[in-house]
Amino acid sequence: QVQLVESGGGLVQPGGSLRLSCAASRSIFSINVLGWYRQAPGKEREPVAHIISGGSTNYADAVKGRFTISRDNAKNTVYLQMNSLKPEDTAVYYCAADVLERLTVKTYWGRGTLVTVSS
Repeated sequence: QVQLVESGGGLVQPGGSLRLSCAASRSIFSINVLGWYRQAPGKEREPVAHIISGGSTNYADAVKGRFTISRDNAKNTVYLQMNSLKPEDTAVYYCAADVLERLTVKTYWGRGTLVTVSS
């Protein structure tokens, strides 16, 4: 079991940058998959980026080339660096972790942090 707490959201102008952080309550060294999702007003939650323990990453087409996911195992933290932000990036961003428990993979979620991109 793990608790996740996001931070770093706020108001930013189009073209600006923001870095989100997700702090885990325990070591993330053994967590193979960490990811970020987002949910815009009136839309369903969608995947944004994922990173595995080996360092491989994947991104949604809408953010590819602009967002970067990374993890710092020593700090038990995963980050999402967001550059060249657009108004359509406005959403609540959630951190998630896939954890193997008794041969079953369970997904844990943070409560989210709001990102608003507006002039």
